[in-house]
Amino acid sequence: MRVRYLKCGTDCPLGGPLFDGFSKSLFGLIPCAAQLVETNEGLVLIDTGYGSEDVRHPHPRLSRFFRTLLNIHFRAEETALHQIKAMGYSPSDVRHVVLTHLDFDHAGGLDDFPNARVHVMEAEREAAERKRRGFIAERRYRPAQWEQVRDWRTYAGSGECWFGLERVRQLDGLPPEILMVPLPGHTWGHAGIAIRSDDGWVLNAGDAYFYRRELDGDRRRCTPGLRLYQNLMEVDRELRFANQQRLRELKRERSGEVTIFCSHDEIELEAMQRRNGDTSTTRAMPPIGQGVATGLSGA
Repeated sequence: MRVRYLKCGTDCPLGGPLFDGFSKSLFGLIPCAAQLVETNEGLVLIDTGYGSEDVRHPHPRLSRFFRTLLNIHFRAEETALHQIKAMGYSPSDVRHVVLTHLDFDHAGGLDDFPNARVHVMEAEREAAERKRRGFIAERRYRPAQWEQVRDWRTYAGSGECWFGLERVRQLDGLPPEILMVPLPGHTWGHAGIAIRSDDGWVLNAGDAYFYRRELDGDRRRCTPGLRLYQNLMEVDRELRFANQQRLRELKRERSGEVTIFCSHDEIELEAMQRRNGDTSTTRAMPPIGQGVATGLSGA
């Protein structure tokens, strides 16, 4: 399988390096990362970022609160739909969309792929559709983004062990090299997505963390802006911190077998693009560990 790493939207919050850790201007650079997986059964999209309808009609699809807080820059050329077409594919070639969670910046492109089967944790769909109460919940979950979805596949908490992470499971109709890894805390049904490619496992940790230094074992840290944002968005701090610690241990103990990246770190995204052979990125890249394939059940 080939995995491509896409930027499907850009947030530019006021604060610059207080958010991303490197900007020289007043505004930060926070990407919405997604993956496109080419399989024998068609394309699989991991998260969608912002979609074409978000670009055309940001209001009322997205809340004024988050549009202002994040200073979202809507660009049609950054949508997954535009990028997939530019690769020579049709939207109908996307057979599956796998979501880390249903936040507005991860699920905005669902209606760009109306024929796709959408995979998400059962707890996440429940929270988004039936427990959408409170200031943050009403604004993070935007039903207009997924009201056209007709083919849902949801998953409860059962599963197997994968590199010490529990309740990991395969997905209906997808190759066994794509796994859903529950990592709740940011939302009730938040999950990471693990993919085994030719050079090993890659774990898309979604919003389990936001900043690359959060997984450092010795002097882990996060920028002030992203720390505040994570606190604002979390539903269970104890769960979130516990899962960050599990990811920290995974990185320390299995760095030669599993590469981890998150949804909103520009440096990590560029590193994954460079690792994938995209020479268009120019920023200096941090080292990326190489992987060795393995599977479920006690790996």
